[in-house]
Amino acid sequence: MTARYFVKESAVTPYAPKNHTGTVNRRLIGPETVGAKQMEVVLGTVEKAHGALPHSHPGIEQVCYMLQGRARAEVGGQTCELGPGDSCFFPADMPHIFTAVSDEPVRVLIIYAPPYTEKHAVAH
Repeated sequence: MTARYFVKESAVTPYAPKNHTGTVNRRLIGPETVGAKQMEVVLGTVEKAHGALPHSHPGIEQVCYMLQGRARAEVGGQTCELGPGDSCFFPADMPHIFTAVSDEPVRVLIIYAPPYTEKHAVAH
């Protein structure tokens, strides 16, 4: 097996994550792309007024780093509007919500530790 360390967005199959609406993700870094065992990096694109419904990730921490657009994140009784360059942290097992609020789509880099690796439906 040849190690693969470089991933191009266009080469990654998009998927629709569970507990989300109007969202398309691409798993850039993870066990199946580069063999990462301790983390997973996902690029998400979220349409206005859509995003993550209330949910949590058992045993998995999550970071969102905003690349484009604006979103509202809610976690632990706190709410914050985020724009490019901003980030938020969702502790393991803690319910959270993430909603795009800008007219332009939100592009967000999502980091999970350990890898989430949930199986998803392929997005069209």
